[in-house]
Formats: sequence, C-alpha cells, structure tokens
Amino acid sequence: MKLAIKLARKAKGYFLKFKLHKIFNPIAGFLPAVGYLSKLSSWLEKTQKPSFDDFYVPDRVYDRRYSLYETIISNHLNDRFDYLEFGVAAGVSFKWWVNRVKDPGCRFYGFDTFTGLPEAWNVFKAGDMSADGSFPDVGGDSRVSFYKGVFQETLPGFLETFKNENQKVLHMDADIYSATLFALTQFGTRLRKNDIIIFDEFNVPMHEFRAFLDFTGSYYIKLKMIGAVNNYYQTAFIVEETPYQK
Repeated sequence: MKLAIKLARKAKGYFLKFKLHKIFNPIAGFLPAVGYLSKLSSWLEKTQKPSFDDFYVPDRVYDRRYSLYETIISNHLNDRFDYLEFGVAAGVSFKWWVNRVKDPGCRFYGFDTFTGLPEAWNVFKAGDMSADGSFPDVGGDSRVSFYKGVFQETLPGFLETFKNENQKVLHMDADIYSATLFALTQFGTRLRKNDIIIFDEFNVPMHEFRAFLDFTGSYYIKLKMIGAVNNYYQTAFIVEETPYQK
C-alpha cells in the first residue's frame, strides 16, 4: 500500500512537471462522460425498479412524462402540496401541473432565467431554450409565482420566507449540472419524508445524474425510485429517510 501511494504521488509530480495535460486534454472531456455513463448503468442494475417503468423503449416520447405525473399525483401526493419547478422555460410541464391540480391550498413556484440556458449544455449553447424573458401564461392563477434569474441569485432569498410546511414536489428541469446541484443542495436540509423529486433528464450522466449522486452522497438522504419513463429520462423519487427532518 505504501509503495502504491508513493508511486501515485511520483506520477502526479511527473504529470505536472512535464505538462502532460497537452497530451490528455483532447480526450479528458470524453473519459468522465464514459465513466458517469458506466456509473449510471451500474446504479440502475443495483436499484430496485418501480412498478411504473417503461424500460426498455426504442424511442423517447415527450408525452409519456404526463403518465408519470399522473402516477405521482394518484399514489404519492397529499391533496395540498407545494410544487417547485427549476427550469420552466416556456412552461409546458409547469402549466400541466397548474391546470391538473385544482386545490386552492396548493402553491406553484417557477424558477428560470426565462432568457435561456446560462451556460452550454451538451449540443445547446448558452441562451438556447429562451422564453424571450416572458413568464408562461397561467391565466392569472393566484397560486402561481415566478422567479426570474439564475437559481444562485433567486433561490436563497426565496427560501428566507418560504414556509416549509406542506409536502413538496421538486421538479428538476434545469438540464445543467451546476444549476441542478445548487437547487438540490438548497433544499438538502429542508426535505422531509414523502417529499417528491422529479428529474427531467435523469439519464444524462454528466448533468442531472451526476448532480443526483453528489447530492445524495453528501446529504445522506435516501431516495426511492417510484416511476420512470423514456428509459429513465424522466425519473421520480420519494424521500424515504433524511437526517434533517422527521
């Protein structure tokens, strides 16, 4: 063991001394992606599959997510809950929830720049998926509030006055790793048993899946998969255990 540690330290020293990044940089971005894809496959193999799971399907169909939402509402939600969506864009899924859930005690909070991605994501450039700065039209529903800007600017202030009393649905649709991880960690000590987390691009290994691993590993929160569609592209979890809220 001591010899292995000594050799590893020596190798790192040589790497820095001879600037070997010039050789490895061209493939450095590819290797982590393969590594996290392998972690995703391994994680799925070890994870108990929910009864609501369409794996394997040969194509991704957008509307399948609505059957996942219906399953969550029917089997896992109280009549009154708070719905928080991170990455609203034009508001397709957000408006679905507002129109589907009629309880006057429910609240719907939407967070987005509304001017597009703040940084590049896969084939998309910063600024793509813009809603031209406009909020989705929800027909004047008084239960709805929107927060414009990157989460790092809007979420901390929101949480100063947020009443963490109802069951929560966190809908993670921010796409990028940094935004997803930030939003999750802001709720890390606020999650309660039976809260729901929905990921909209869970099987993107370097972004939402990576954020999921880092979050659950850092906060010791146990999540149980309760449904998935489109080969785990859209995946939902329920909080089973958390050391922060009883």
